[in-house]
Amino acid sequence: MENSSKDYVKWFRNAAPYINAHRGKTFVLMFGGEAVLHPNFANIIHDIALLRSLGVKLVLVHGARSQIEQRMQQQRIEQHIENHIRITDADTLAAVKDATGSLRIHVEALLTMGLVNSPMHGSQIRVSTGNFVIAKPIGVRNGVDFKYTGLVRRIDTQGINTQLDYGSIVLLSPVGYSSTGEVFNLSLEDVATQTAISLKADKLIALTESDGLLDLEGELIRSCGLSTVKKLLSTCNNHGESLLMKAIAQSAEQGVERCHCVSYQSDSALLQELFTRDGAGTLIAKDHKEQLASATIDDVGGILELIEPLEAEGTLVKRSRELLEVEIGQFNVIKKEDVIIACAALYPYHEANTGEIACLVIHPDYRGGNRGVRLINALEKEAKKQRLSSIFVLTTVSAHWFLEQGYVEQSIDKLPEGKQKMYNYQRKSKVFIKQI
Repeated sequence: MENSSKDYVKWFRNAAPYINAHRGKTFVLMFGGEAVLHPNFANIIHDIALLRSLGVKLVLVHGARSQIEQRMQQQRIEQHIENHIRITDADTLAAVKDATGSLRIHVEALLTMGLVNSPMHGSQIRVSTGNFVIAKPIGVRNGVDFKYTGLVRRIDTQGINTQLDYGSIVLLSPVGYSSTGEVFNLSLEDVATQTAISLKADKLIALTESDGLLDLEGELIRSCGLSTVKKLLSTCNNHGESLLMKAIAQSAEQGVERCHCVSYQSDSALLQELFTRDGAGTLIAKDHKEQLASATIDDVGGILELIEPLEAEGTLVKRSRELLEVEIGQFNVIKKEDVIIACAALYPYHEANTGEIACLVIHPDYRGGNRGVRLINALEKEAKKQRLSSIFVLTTVSAHWFLEQGYVEQSIDKLPEGKQKMYNYQRKSKVFIKQI
């Protein structure tokens, strides 16, 4: 088998946990009209079909700003914008209906494709649209009548969930209907946010022009929490980006556990974001941080996988599964997406009022992020709880790092008697001790 083929197989295997995790979950996917015009949108449609085939319940919310503006220019309808909100008069509403209706039909047609030589062959996707969005008028603000510009009043969650349970993809347009029989022009962000909140969606995914959210230096933010989004929002001067971040913030505050920003220009971004550990865009979560916790018996396999390469090269003393199962209570782990990326253990020597930090391992892909510091700080706190006065460590490769953490090199005779008897002189490990 060629290396490239092996890589594909490895990727597929690594994606399996995410496939299992996403099955039966509800995702709200939002994208603007400009995304539909992009050449890569055909690939996004294929990815949507793949998600549906893997058991994901999908609600698609499309925008149409660029298409509406195009219709208005063609019909020479004057635009009226007040505080970044379009005033929708009767003529503008006609352009809105034309643009959103045409775009919705276009997306439906793309989702219906099933050519033999295409990724969607045999998918047989059902698309459900309808009056799922109940709207209300914005009304008069500061003396300005916004006419047929509206806000989401309510989402027909029962109707949407029924269609999702039937296996359909629900497609929502940025328009809503009132109890009086009127049509209102809505914002994409409002519809997507209220839909995600009302459905208690597992994810809100925004397809954006950029790779994701960018920091003040223009660098991609891989993951962040709600506070970071609010901080970016406070300094943002781009109205479109502000609307997106407000949607994310509101969704996260009202129960949507994870939001994602992914580029619609990248062929593989959506799948990478959902089926790989590191993703391709920005993940926003209430608690985005990697979880540091005490290890349980369920973590044994992950720890063994993490430490195996270092055991093979002789850096770590080999531990059997049986031994690790017995000692699992001594370990702390750091998890990312339920995958163990770091571990360390504390072995107390109460007779000598000291403890040993052992098996400190960080996955090669995650070194340099102070994860080692977080682990030993957690173990030092645990040692204090056990009223130990010092901690020692034996290392062959990380002497300088432990010196940086306040550990002092000592002779072997400073070790507890029980540890001295087990000292392997062939390994020539250096001894470092820290008073706590």
